[in-house]
Amino acid sequence: QVQLVESGGGLVQAGGSLRLSCAASGLTFNMYTMGWFRQAPGKEREFVAGISRRSFSTDYADYADSVKGRFTISRDNAKNTVYLQMNSLKPEDTAVYYCAARRGGYTILAIMYDYWGQGTQVTVSS
Repeated sequence: QVQLVESGGGLVQAGGSLRLSCAASGLTFNMYTMGWFRQAPGKEREFVAGISRRSFSTDYADYADSVKGRFTISRDNAKNTVYLQMNSLKPEDTAVYYCAARRGGYTILAIMYDYWGQGTQVTVSS
């Protein structure tokens, strides 16, 4: 049974930082593309960041334009965990953040991901 468990969300002031973690179990982690998505109230779920499954020795990472330069995605295959370091947070970053796993190549399309976590709330106050 595949499980993705997010942690690290919370309330932070604008300009602050948070680090989200997503611990995966029940899958061969290094075979999965991992992504972070978010959903704000009244809005559709949107792509935030993604990182490819490891091929050779380099991970490919990509970001939504709205978070480039502020967020960093990384993965630790030994710990079956993917991280999202979020710096210079803005009120518009407030959302529920979801971790997702895809048994396949890299994509930013949420519909292409196979497994999802339960989400963790991030609230940025102004």
